[in-house]
Amino acid sequence: MSERAALPDLDTLNPEALKSLIVAQHEQLLSKEEQLASRDEEIERLKLLIAKLRRMQFGRKSEKLDWQIEQLELKLDELQASRAQQLAAPMAASVVNRAAKRGRQPLPAHLPRETHRVLPQQEACPDCGGALKPLGEDVSEMLEYVPEHFKVIRQVRPKLACACCDKIVQAAAPSRPIERGMAGPGLLAHVLVSKYADHLPLYRQAEIYARDGVELDRSTMAEWIGGCSRLLQPLVEALRRHVMSAAKLHADDTPVPVLAPGNGKTKTGRLWTYVRDDRPWGDRTSPAVWFAYTPDRKGEHPKAHLSEFTGTLQADAYAGYDAIYEDGRVKEAACMAHVRRSFYDLYEAHKSAVAKEALERIAALYAIEEEIRGRSAEERREIRTARSRPLLESLKEWFDETLGKLSTKSDTTKAIRYALKRWDELLRFCDDGHLEIDNNAAERSLRAVVLGRKNYLFAGSDAGGARAAAIYGLIGTAKLNGLNAEEYLREVLSRIADHPINRIEELLPWNLAAELTDSSRRAA
Repeated sequence: MSERAALPDLDTLNPEALKSLIVAQHEQLLSKEEQLASRDEEIERLKLLIAKLRRMQFGRKSEKLDWQIEQLELKLDELQASRAQQLAAPMAASVVNRAAKRGRQPLPAHLPRETHRVLPQQEACPDCGGALKPLGEDVSEMLEYVPEHFKVIRQVRPKLACACCDKIVQAAAPSRPIERGMAGPGLLAHVLVSKYADHLPLYRQAEIYARDGVELDRSTMAEWIGGCSRLLQPLVEALRRHVMSAAKLHADDTPVPVLAPGNGKTKTGRLWTYVRDDRPWGDRTSPAVWFAYTPDRKGEHPKAHLSEFTGTLQADAYAGYDAIYEDGRVKEAACMAHVRRSFYDLYEAHKSAVAKEALERIAALYAIEEEIRGRSAEERREIRTARSRPLLESLKEWFDETLGKLSTKSDTTKAIRYALKRWDELLRFCDDGHLEIDNNAAERSLRAVVLGRKNYLFAGSDAGGARAAAIYGLIGTAKLNGLNAEEYLREVLSRIADHPINRIEELLPWNLAAELTDSSRRAA
């Protein structure tokens, strides 16, 4: 599924144009080789530094030293994953594959073997029609992971020779997710889900696998993640198109500490989430979530993300969204949960009577929402008009009345003014049954990121943040569609290398849901 730039028609080029083309290609190749050499030097430097710090660990322990080692471990993972992801050129990839092959150890002998015989399709010699006789066979091994244990799949491809004309027939080697890689799709899916859903950095995974007698170098797994990221990119793009074709989206973002290049310190990147989920009003369109990473929180980023979107955006009051609403192509719907959160914090801190009453009034609105969840958009609109709008009008009157009794600088005043400033946007859900009262769908999608952030401390680079966004989107969408994320990624990675790119939508979670559900039932 790799995409290559088309060459011009060489037969039509004059000698000068042909010479220019060769020089340009040569310069491009040299530039890539220089980048690879620079990255390789940085990788080796980090390995030496980590080894030195680990030696310093013996004796008295230091939390600061442990933290420094974790920082460097993660930066090393990101560099190695970036190298694998960017090596799309066949020549560069072959160099890496040869280097990896030279250092690869035999797969552990204690693991169970499962032999797959791959026979040629021909039953007779394709040249003369003569009978075929055994000539030998090629054997390769692939390390696979099934839930709770490893196994080795031996792929045996017998060679058959024609008894009449000595023609040799052999089946082509089955495709692997990563060309010439030793990891099967199940193992790759397990590494991805362990890192991005179970929040286990690669060096911790390596320690876990070592307990099963399988020595998987962290750098190898990092290259697998880079290779998978490149392989899955067309599927992530198809997911983005599906999300952006909605008429209503939930949006939010969260900070991600990212290791700044060169100085060992961290900067703050952002992960943005965009959720399409219309199940609350009974729509059967498949829910999905798309993540995007940016190195900062400038308003130009959501504006670029939503450049193709037309409809209503439910989000918080971040000023960066304002430019999106200016031309009317996108309408704003505010979030009642953000209003409620301010009063909840006030009540928890001071047991404020005003905060308590605000919470009770907002709770009455949520009780109605719970009752009408799953009903049609029109029915939701009618019930909200009859029951929710009067409660909201009463709430606004109470807000206005209460403001006159409070200090202008109090936290309660700030909470009320926050609500009144965006009151029209808060009421928008009453007039449109397709909308929700809050933006909790987006906030739920960020839970995995928040948990991962606690374990990782930070992303190793901007490229690592982009890889994380891609995998978070696929895992999150699989979960929204009721799928086991690891089973889904295993199935995708077993198919995607040979799958036509113009039919990539067939591999989206909801298009594989029935098939995966049936296979899970058979396995049970």
